Amino acid sequence: MSVEVVLPGALADLAGGARHLAVDLPGATLGDLLDELAVRHPLLDRRLRDETGTLRRFVNVYVDGEDVRYEGMLAAAVRDGAVVQVLPSVAGG
Repeated sequence: MSVEVVLPGALADLAGGARHLAVDLPGATLGDLLDELAVRHPLLDRRLRDETGTLRRFVNVYVDGEDVRYEGMLAAAVRDGAVVQVLPSVAGG
């Protein structure tokens, strides 16, 4: 199963400069996808997940436009051909 991961410029540097990653995914959840990305890009994984493997609270992930926080977090389904967008939260004033 193939999935496209879209990264912002701030995170693309941690994935070799690529903003779009094509990932062949053996499983069907966001957790499976993040595990596969961790193997390929460990520095990116450290920015996305904490020491327990949970998504960091300042990272927003959308699967086909749906916020994974409302779709089961790491258990969120990722279908073949899905587009997974990763966005760090923006704060300031």
